[in-house]
Amino acid sequence: MSKKSQKNYTPYLLFIALIAALGGFLFGYDTAVISGTIGFVKTKFALSTAMEGWFVSSALVGCITGVAVAGELSDRFGRKLSLIASGLLFSVSALGCALSGSHTELIIYRLVGGIGVGVASMLSPLYISEVSPARIRGRMVALYQFAITMGILIAYFVNAYLLNASTSGSSFAPGTMLHTVFVSEVWRAMFGSEIIPAILFFLAMLFVPESPRWFAVKGKNKKAGAILERIHGKAVGGEEMASIRDSLNQDEKGSWSMLFQPGIRIAVLAGILLAVLCQFTGINAIIYYGPRIMEQAGIKLSDALGGQVIIGFVNMSATLFAIWKVDQYGRKKLMLGGVTGMAISLVIVGLLFLMQMGNGTLLLIFILTFIISFAIGYGPIIWILLSEIYPTKVRGRAMSLATLFLWVGTAIIGQVVPWMLETLTPAGTFFMFALFCLPVPFILRKLPETKGMTLEEIKRVWLVR
Repeated sequence: MSKKSQKNYTPYLLFIALIAALGGFLFGYDTAVISGTIGFVKTKFALSTAMEGWFVSSALVGCITGVAVAGELSDRFGRKLSLIASGLLFSVSALGCALSGSHTELIIYRLVGGIGVGVASMLSPLYISEVSPARIRGRMVALYQFAITMGILIAYFVNAYLLNASTSGSSFAPGTMLHTVFVSEVWRAMFGSEIIPAILFFLAMLFVPESPRWFAVKGKNKKAGAILERIHGKAVGGEEMASIRDSLNQDEKGSWSMLFQPGIRIAVLAGILLAVLCQFTGINAIIYYGPRIMEQAGIKLSDALGGQVIIGFVNMSATLFAIWKVDQYGRKKLMLGGVTGMAISLVIVGLLFLMQMGNGTLLLIFILTFIISFAIGYGPIIWILLSEIYPTKVRGRAMSLATLFLWVGTAIIGQVVPWMLETLTPAGTFFMFALFCLPVPFILRKLPETKGMTLEEIKRVWLVR
């Protein structure tokens, strides 16, 4: 790699990467905001247990739908237009949920929001990967995971603030719409609060360029070259464009069948397995049920913010370390270190419960150790790997497939964790999560270390296997 290609990031690159990362913020915000609304919505619409479950999981169905179509849409119509559409879906969902007059309407708008989450969860890291230079691509894509953690944390704070404001007296006259939204049915304000970052994301995406690699795939080399030069400078941009053009000339037409070619199918299978195991190692179970588990263990975290904010803050803070070091240490080293810490933490938590010591400071320490280990390894690295290990012509389709399995894994975990806690006990549940950490090092052995490699160089590694 030439010295010119070692150029650091430009302000313009940071600007467009941060805007794309807002998709991750909305992903995290939408996922977490529902936590403060469940009890209110259940009371308002007199929901049965089954209907309450459908209210919570409906957005997940939307996510799976969004991911299923995002790859095809982005390969056909571009990354930018598809991300703009996701911002519009977020906005419609936020406003619709806030104004819903029935449970059915609320579910419809949650489904719409879920589709937006699914599209953004795939395309935001993919877009950042395609505009970033090899030297700092890891930390640029890791901004997306950081934005997710920030979205989760901000949603918890906003929910707590709105709840506190609704109970501390209000100048809104009873019977008015403002009183309904902000006081008597504060869950509407919680959902509606998402419209601010959603509209910001929608408008900001209008000012970012299309992915230069997507332009190149469509034969629009002049536009691709101009964007690369603006991002990287004329010399480096020219080098990047020449590399992309040479790579695309060696490819067959992008299609689903290309995913099953020798070499490429290893990348696809590895991506799918890592995406599923990302959920089966228990991260969402800890985020969703961590406060409940700790409370059952005797740790009182019942203040306005509670255990969710503690977990959310630790998760966000540890992600900063990954952003700092991912392009220095490499993807595989960080993920291996992180998954090792996760496995050890899960085993110790399981032992604490098994020996009936599942209370107090030790439990909290090792649950937070698990969160830290995930945040410096698996959390950001999974999105980096999925966004960079596939050839340009099928990157949208391949990442869509892997992300689809990630959301399917999320759905499965969401359904089975309550059963696992009851049937296997907390100890057995944590031991099971630890077992799912074991295959990760063997899968990583099949992947190249992509630190410092251009996307075209990564593609060539697969094609010679």
